Amino acid sequence: MNRISGPLGAQATDVEMNAMRYKFVSEQVSVFYGEKKVLFDVDLKIRANAVTALIGPSGCGKSTFLRTLNRLNDTVDNCRISGRILLDGKDIHSPDLDVVELRARVGMVFQKPNPFPKSIYENVAYGPRIHGLARSRSEFDAIVETSLIKAGLFNEVKDRLHEPGTSLSGGQQQRLCIARAIAVRPEVILMDEPCSALDPIATARVEELIFDLKENYTIIMVTHSMQQAARVSERTAMFDQGHMVEENDTDVIFTNPADNRTQDYIMGRLG
Repeated sequence: MNRISGPLGAQATDVEMNAMRYKFVSEQVSVFYGEKKVLFDVDLKIRANAVTALIGPSGCGKSTFLRTLNRLNDTVDNCRISGRILLDGKDIHSPDLDVVELRARVGMVFQKPNPFPKSIYENVAYGPRIHGLARSRSEFDAIVETSLIKAGLFNEVKDRLHEPGTSLSGGQQQRLCIARAIAVRPEVILMDEPCSALDPIATARVEELIFDLKENYTIIMVTHSMQQAARVSERTAMFDQGHMVEENDTDVIFTNPADNRTQDYIMGRLG
């Protein structure tokens, strides 16, 4: 079980008030697996309704950081976190914060499409059912249709909703997973290399979807593709060897980075 220092008190400090201007704020966040420190004192502010890309070489800590934002690292044995992570100014490790509620607010889309072994309809309806977001069949129907529309998939599957989700193509499966995440009405969508297993056409569809979704969701995306980060994100954070090297507007990171490690990574000389 993870432990994190610094739960919020009754009175909001200046730090908490400042954090509320952002969707997420990480403050001196470090991650340990046993005695091994893999993430070092990360300070990062994530803007609401924008796409933030996390880039850097393999093993640099970007996916580890992403998983701290919805406490997925809680499931890893001997994992310990220090520092503080605020969501809308509230410490996500506060004793009165429900982890199930947190993961409904902060959805996750993984590298490899992972639809449930259920129908397309039930893949999307599953989350709303366990969270009690709908009661009648008509309410479930509306959530499923709306989620599939937002994920850009409804027109392709509207006549086959009761077929297995695994019967879809890889790109369609990934959009189904995005629809599944959207269905529980999250505020944030975490994406861990969502296009790495997809062909170029499917990747383009998912990138178009990400661009559309940012109007209503905060999106934080790990990607190894510099071109993808440049195409879809407003902000980019560079990681290397467990440290966050720098963070800025994406065009600044790619045209005038402040750190040589960022320049070396973008030019293919690092990682």
